[in-house]
Amino acid sequence: MNMLQWIGLGASLVLLNISLTFTNIWPTLGIRLTPDLSVELAVILLAIFVAHWWKVTLTAAHERWLAVGWLLLVLGRYGDVTARSLYGRDINLFWDVRHMPNVGAMFAAVADPLLLFLVIGGVVVVPLVGFAVSRWAFRSIFLSLDDMWARSGLFLVVVAVLVLRVGQGVGASLPLRFSDTVSQAYVRELSELAYEMSGAGLKSLAPPTKLSSDLSLVTGADVFLVFLESYGTVSWDQPEFVAELSNSRDLFVRDITETGRSVVSARVESTTFGGESWLAHISLLSGTEVRDPGTNKRLMAQDRDTLVKVFGRNGYRTVAVMPGLQRGWPQGKFYGFDDIYDHSRLDYQGPPFGWWDLNDQFALARLDQLEVASHERRPVFVFFSTVTSHAPFVPTPPYQPDWKRVLSGRPYDEKSLDRAWSDYPDWLNLGPSYIKALRYAYETIGGYFRLRQDRDIIMILAGDHQPPSLVSGEGASWDVPVHVVASRPEVLERLRRHAFVDGLAPTSEKIARMDTLLPMLLDAFGESDS
Repeated sequence: MNMLQWIGLGASLVLLNISLTFTNIWPTLGIRLTPDLSVELAVILLAIFVAHWWKVTLTAAHERWLAVGWLLLVLGRYGDVTARSLYGRDINLFWDVRHMPNVGAMFAAVADPLLLFLVIGGVVVVPLVGFAVSRWAFRSIFLSLDDMWARSGLFLVVVAVLVLRVGQGVGASLPLRFSDTVSQAYVRELSELAYEMSGAGLKSLAPPTKLSSDLSLVTGADVFLVFLESYGTVSWDQPEFVAELSNSRDLFVRDITETGRSVVSARVESTTFGGESWLAHISLLSGTEVRDPGTNKRLMAQDRDTLVKVFGRNGYRTVAVMPGLQRGWPQGKFYGFDDIYDHSRLDYQGPPFGWWDLNDQFALARLDQLEVASHERRPVFVFFSTVTSHAPFVPTPPYQPDWKRVLSGRPYDEKSLDRAWSDYPDWLNLGPSYIKALRYAYETIGGYFRLRQDRDIIMILAGDHQPPSLVSGEGASWDVPVHVVASRPEVLERLRRHAFVDGLAPTSEKIARMDTLLPMLLDAFGESDS
């Protein structure tokens, strides 16, 4: 081998190694190279040596297949480390891939055009470049096999790496670090698929939770369960968020107290983090712990009691307001809703904001018009899943004090509308955007309390999950705030017995998990009817 070939071999080994050992630059889409070693590279090199010793002719076809396989490993590595950085949890290809088109479309609707162009270009170019580089690297390795010195030296390095990895695995203290293997992640996904197909997942479901209450303490009141998107305890724990939201929270408390209501609050552990809000929804509504889409899907195939059905049995009209729902939702039958207002039925005619076009104030105003405004009706139980505070949080619509105007085709002045539309997310610092979204949420809910200060409304405000890790920070808890606003002292007193505290600030320690919160609420709403 000449000097150029030796340089090519060294560069090939370095490129292949770093392509499976990089980590994420938190909290971005970028990567940081590391000096870690890849066991998978050592194993593949050993396989190449074995093929060479067995006199297998290594051809261009072998280069192509190795390059394709390597590219899959690289993409798997990127997805793994990036998902953990942005969302605070491991990626699950079996359940997460199906949501990627919708997530991509959502971010495309709000991203800066230049950033969008660069991302699309990267999606197209990076795999092509990765394939070409990988193929060149394997070709350099194949050529080195004809040189005894290169072949012997490379073999000794491979054996040394594998021996050191085994030694580390049995507890030996070594100065070298090995990267987590991507192939294990793929094996885990195949195991998950086999687990689901075998029926073992269905057998693993927790037994039904007995839900019992005569709702005697809330009789006649309209009861709202509002899941505030991405409302996590990080907004109460990080000093910079607390300072920026202080005025909005003071005004929100004033909206509550000046309309004859009080609020108690607590800290609860959600069953999801950074996304997949429906896992928190079903956990609270069914009283069953649901932490993954597989359990969610299996549970919905069962006939289970839910909070919605409890209210339905006690004479309530039960409705779901799902402004983010843009397709059929047969799962609504599982919960037992009398009616479901999705994106289409809400019929928004105003200016668009983000992926869903409409906003939370409009959805609440439309619900009020259709279900609450009339006095001649049954009391309603409302499940409302908000959308405006969804990442990346902007553009945040202006709050409109005139709630009738919200329902018109021109709900905002041009100046305030232009100001909102010009607000693009800063992907390296979404904190300011998150603050704007929560301010809007407080102002919207507080404004509705003033709009309906003559009505007996009990409202449970619960965060569905913490915002993604690029906002909440590395290693954040899964805790969310829960507030209960009511004018009925007996309801609030029962919640205090369950460790809720007066005021908007949640407890310092979590008092329940999302699913175990349900029995507390049922106890606060009435007596057991069993």
